[in-house]
Amino acid sequence: MRLILLIWIIFTSVWAFTAMGVDKRQAKQRGQRVPERNLWLLAIAGGGIGAYFGMQLFRHKTRHTAFRIGFLLLAIVYVVVILYLLGFTLPGGPVTT
Repeated sequence: MRLILLIWIIFTSVWAFTAMGVDKRQAKQRGQRVPERNLWLLAIAGGGIGAYFGMQLFRHKTRHTAFRIGFLLLAIVYVVVILYLLGFTLPGGPVTT
């Protein structure tokens, strides 16, 4: 189950990252955009890390406070989830045997 969740987070992060790049390109070319709702759904569904890094790399949606803060928080949540799935714990946390 852990492996499936890790693969899901990686898959949706790559998808969200790509969607941010496509949307930025479409914005420059005045083409059909990726709806903001879809970007949010991808980020919430597990792609928070990819959405945040896509936003930063492509300099896309960086003026929108909701995107800056929301994608950062989602990225942090998914990093914590990944660390948990990989077995990392905070110092002083519960000891498993």
